[in-house]
Amino acid sequence: MSRPSARRPRARTARGASMVGRRFEVEVGPIAHGGHCVARVEERVVFVRHALPGERVVLEITEGTEGDRFWRGDAVEVLIPSTDRVPAPCPYAGPGRCGGCDLQHVGLPAQRDLKAAVVREQLRRVARLETDVEVEAVPGDENGLHWRTRQRYVELPGGGRGMRKHRSHDTVAVDACLLEAPHGPSYDVRGRAFEVATAPDQAASFWQVHPGAPEALVGAVLEALDPRPGESALDLYAGVGLFSRFLSEAVGPTGRVAAVEGDPTASGLSERNCPAVLARAGDVGAVLADGLPPEWARADLVVLDPPRAGAKRAVVEQVVARGPRAVAYVACDPAALARDVAIFAEHGYRLASLRAFDLFPMTHHVECVAKLVKSR
Repeated sequence: MSRPSARRPRARTARGASMVGRRFEVEVGPIAHGGHCVARVEERVVFVRHALPGERVVLEITEGTEGDRFWRGDAVEVLIPSTDRVPAPCPYAGPGRCGGCDLQHVGLPAQRDLKAAVVREQLRRVARLETDVEVEAVPGDENGLHWRTRQRYVELPGGGRGMRKHRSHDTVAVDACLLEAPHGPSYDVRGRAFEVATAPDQAASFWQVHPGAPEALVGAVLEALDPRPGESALDLYAGVGLFSRFLSEAVGPTGRVAAVEGDPTASGLSERNCPAVLARAGDVGAVLADGLPPEWARADLVVLDPPRAGAKRAVVEQVVARGPRAVAYVACDPAALARDVAIFAEHGYRLASLRAFDLFPMTHHVECVAKLVKSR
């Protein structure tokens, strides 16, 4: 299952005087990947948070110098609001406050429309595909809140807790986060119990934080692959074996499943969670190249569930070399998905279907399950 990766702003060389704090009145353009909209100040692109397409706002520059190709900013005053704008439910959301949520100022249906627009644009721009996208709601949250079954706060000096500001190590003191669920995660899916490393002295195994995510993703993957008795299936970036377990049951005793996972703790747990599955720990590309028995030179089905950076060319080419009839690609980053779909296309695989799920309401993140099949 997809693992989030921490992104810190890169140190940038100043190109002239700082623009931070300067304010401009602008008309906001389309949504862009990353939780912001695009605006222009004298032909300079500005990525604006806390805005909506079509709004007229006053933006304040938060990052950038005179010579930069683009700037970043916050909408600090809304002059002409969008009909999709709503009051943020959290008192800590907004310019200069907690950076955890990108879209609290947007109604939930419109949030999903914006996420769908981002997925469509990435596929159009990177993979040259025109694709219908609908972002589906998933049971388990309360109007987009109380879905984070694991939550971390920053411990503040003198007591109390806080959250980080956007692209910063600075903190905002909070009483509680409205995304935090009232209970921890359940590791039971479709009547099957999974063992997951959660103790403080263990490397925590990845498990989706939205309570409805495992069921939604298992259903989408099985729908995409339609596994049949006797088939062979590779589960790549397999985590603790969520997909492997159900693939193994579907292909039955005459079929076979191999699970490849980079984290040795998670891979060991996948062996316990899926006793009929061949588990291999190690870099996915390296294991595919030289870490599986000869019979795995071919595979009927493949699940790809890479981290945010995506599978990338080396892994995609190892997958297509095995000639699967179908690939289910689980992606938490639309840009990485689009890039890898384009690589699959180079090797004769087309995007047959795409489902998208709102597993991270109030944020810009969206989870996709793409089905890829041979086009020739």
